[in-house]
Amino acid sequence: MLWYHSLNKPFLNPPDWLFAPVWTILYIMMAVSFILFLKSRGENKATPATLFLSQLALNLIWSPVFFGNMNLKSALIVIILLIIALVWTIAAFYKYSKTAALLLVPYLIWVLFAAYLNFEIVRLNLYV
Repeated sequence: MLWYHSLNKPFLNPPDWLFAPVWTILYIMMAVSFILFLKSRGENKATPATLFLSQLALNLIWSPVFFGNMNLKSALIVIILLIIALVWTIAAFYKYSKTAALLLVPYLIWVLFAAYLNFEIVRLNLYV
């Protein structure tokens, strides 16, 4: 993490201590959302479930790409794909459970903010 602390970061970069509680809350909301989706009425749930698992996989891939590989640009690509998958997931869940879909909205907002941070870190460290 010494590498990360040496990077130039945007003004809106939150303090390190904030990330763990925010992600804990978001993962709980994601789990509740998925459970509500699974318990909802309706058929043909394979595609929305696959979308949910795809966005979750992209979420889990981002940290090793950004922090492990120290590849800021590839991490930006991953997070953009995550946003796309997450928007599709929310739209798909909405057809089965509005509550399940709405529980993912704070997660989307946080990921959009993370994408902004990722983009700004790339921009601010292009020539470092």
